[in-house]
Amino acid sequence: QVQLVESGGGLVQAGGSLRLSCAASGSVFSINVMGWYRQAPGKQRELVADIRSGGSTNYADSVKGRVTISRDNAKNTVALQMNSLKPEDTAVYYCNAQGAHISSGTVNLGNYWGQGTQVTVSS
Repeated sequence: QVQLVESGGGLVQAGGSLRLSCAASGSVFSINVMGWYRQAPGKQRELVADIRSGGSTNYADSVKGRVTISRDNAKNTVALQMNSLKPEDTAVYYCNAQGAHISSGTVNLGNYWGQGTQVTVSS
């Protein structure tokens, strides 16, 4: 299987910045898409940004211009730089990877999630 470990969450004032990082480990065969989702209390989980192995990116309209996603394919890591944070950015942020892992000598497709890291933006 693939394990995703996130770091970098915390408490920040409105207008501040945070950088989230995520590293994939385990029986990784390949990772096509890596991304970040978030879930605020009482709301559905939503995409923040994702990036493909070729480098193409996708951002939610609510974060465009304030957030930059990047990845290191060789290290299977992804980072999310968040600037000009707003109270409405407060949520648990989850790292996601879509790819494949090796199990019992076979390649298996998978959609993998981290445990989440809390981001709180105070007004």
